[in-house]
Amino acid sequence: MQKVILMGGTKAGKTTLLEVLKGKEFREIDTRTQSLEFENKAIDTPGEYIENRHYYTALISAAQEAKVIALVADATADQYFFPPTFASIFSRPVIGIVTKIDDDEADVEYAKETLEMAGVSKIFLTSAVSREGLEELAEYLAEI
Repeated sequence: MQKVILMGGTKAGKTTLLEVLKGKEFREIDTRTQSLEFENKAIDTPGEYIENRHYYTALISAAQEAKVIALVADATADQYFFPPTFASIFSRPVIGIVTKIDDDEADVEYAKETLEMAGVSKIFLTSAVSREGLEELAEYLAEI
């Protein structure tokens, strides 16, 4: 996996996604990411950073350390925080990741539409629980 930065709303599943991509078993994570977390091959961001525009400069600065930007959309969310053409801010590939696609409340099409309006180049549909879509995502990240 190449260095990726995950951006998405609170409880979108960014930290959980990183854990399962590292090969760990799915588990409910009760703690929220409180600040930018730089790991060996990933940067995890707090959901509040995309939810509050005054944090955009922190996201843009942190993204300079990544090879790929990933906008993460929770398929069960009622609201998304990616402005139209948000991806155009970055000089690196910007992908979309829809999480929780196997949830009974999932609206995958709405999440995909939001990511498309944000300007992502490719969308991955994933579930940390069933591991659906994770192999394809991991292969893509390894090739970038």
